[in-house]
Amino acid sequence: MSYEKVKQAKKTIIGTKQAVKAMKKGLVKEVYIALDVEEKIIELVRLTAQENNVLIHYVESKVDLGKACGLRVSASVVAITV
Repeated sequence: MSYEKVKQAKKTIIGTKQAVKAMKKGLVKEVYIALDVEEKIIELVRLTAQENNVLIHYVESKVDLGKACGLRVSASVVAITV
């Protein structure tokens, strides 16, 4: 599942604002978006990823996405850098 790839990633950017900035700078190859967050967050990240040719993955849970990053809190968006 996608969570495994996040766990194994060497360089990640956690958070919506940081991921969007990094995508605009061309630093991201893949982005993971939790489906249990506000629609406006999903749409912003999805559009930014499409504009910058970043591969998009959707995961079910922001809590599980946060755990995959080694956090005790949830993560709405995680970007894997190049």
